[in-house]
Parts: sequence; structure tokens; C-alpha cells
Amino acid sequence: MLWKNSKVDRLAIIGGTGLTELSGLELVRKEMIRTPYGEPSGPLIHGRFYGHEIVFFARHGYGHTIPPHKVNYRANIWAMKQVGVSYVIAVAAVGGITDRLEPGMLVIPHQIMDYTYSRKHTFFENDLAQVTHIDFTEPYCPQLRQLICNGSEANGVGVVHKGVYAAMQGPRLETAAEINRLEKDGCTVVGMTGMPEAALAKELDLCYAAINVVANKAAGRSEGQITLAEIRKNLHEGMKRVRELIGSTIRQMANLECLVKTA
Repeated sequence: MLWKNSKVDRLAIIGGTGLTELSGLELVRKEMIRTPYGEPSGPLIHGRFYGHEIVFFARHGYGHTIPPHKVNYRANIWAMKQVGVSYVIAVAAVGGITDRLEPGMLVIPHQIMDYTYSRKHTFFENDLAQVTHIDFTEPYCPQLRQLICNGSEANGVGVVHKGVYAAMQGPRLETAAEINRLEKDGCTVVGMTGMPEAALAKELDLCYAAINVVANKAAGRSEGQITLAEIRKNLHEGMKRVRELIGSTIRQMANLECLVKTA
């Protein structure tokens, strides 16, 4: 929980498709972390953003070269924990399943459904004193989610306050029939990186929440094919609002003395 004590901690921003760098971030240093799980997607970027120390990290690498099913999620999350990160805001592009979700809109998901396979999805598998489980009833940190929503209201950046994220294997986009199935399952947005990232963060006791940017309507929800040009255009506009929302959320967290204040 964000306010379980008065200790100040560090926030990490995980950038997804469309956010391989954070405009306005004052670079302090880059740090490559070695982990027991192999190499992370790239170095951690330590910097100052809105007067506070944060860590920025590009999930797909800084050249956007690592596809979602090849991301080393365990190494990425372990590296953040190792440098003192306590809070994580994960940014990801998604397809909008429900009719009300238009390209460019921001969604703050509250639930997730996992349709991925063959991914290294847990830290709890070797040399255990006993079998270990996590409570995943609420996959996203409710307190951090609320601060993001509060930040949107304070800054005038509109968001959809709830959503059910469907994590698909990728790297291909879905068929129209698959999207119909996901909607019947109760999903409202679809992406490829939400799992096992969220579960791994939970295993390491990180306060993790997500900002989803609707890059396109999901398969079968609009006329014609989904094009990369359309996705890029929508993400370009959506990511401007994401940066504003992250800044506003940082100010909300600073008011609660959750973050490290820089000189």
C-alpha cells in the first residue's frame, strides 16, 4: 500500500509501444543490471521528472526490437526491485474491444485475464522452502490506480477508470472471432504485455498499475484492416496525454511524500 509508512521510495515508468523515451526526463545516469534471470530489455534510465527521482525503462528495448513474447519479464521486474523501485506505472498500447473505447483514449485497468503461454511467469519455482502463492484477486495496486485517476481529474486528462485487460501471446494481432470470445469473457481491452509482468511485480511486492492507450479498435470492431500507420498515429497523440498524466500522478504521490524529492 502506498501509505503504509512514511518511507520515501522510487517510482519506475515502464514504456511500451509508442513510449521508448520519456520527453522531459532529465537524464542522471544509465545502469545495466545483471539478474539471476538473464539480461533485461536494456539499461535502467535514472532521471528527474517533475522534480522527483524516477526510473524509466523501455519494455521492448530502446530501439523497440523485442517482441512481446520474447521480453524477459522476470529480468526486467527483478532489475527494478534491485535498484529500490517500489511503485511501477506500466504503459501499454491496447486494442479497444467495447464500442465506447475510441483510439487515443486512456484506460486504467482494474482486472486482467491471461491468455499467454510458454512465458517464464514466476519467480517461485526453484529452491523453495515451501510452495508459494500470491493473492492475485486485485492484480493492480488499488491505491496507485486511484492516484492515477485523481491525477487525470487534477490535470484534465480524461481516462476510463476501469477496464479488463486481455493479455494475448502475440506478436500477431487477433482474429475477429478471438475478439468476440474475449468480449464474452468480459474483457474490454486487448494487449500482449500485461502478463506475466503484473504477476511478477506482485510476487516482488511492487505496487503496480497500468495506463493503457487505445491504439486501435480491436479486430472486427471497425471497417477494414488494422494498419501500423493507424496505430502509430493514434499512439503519437495518446502518448502526449500519457506524459501529462504521469506528471500529474507524480505530483499526487509527492503530496503523500511517497517519492524521493530531488534538489
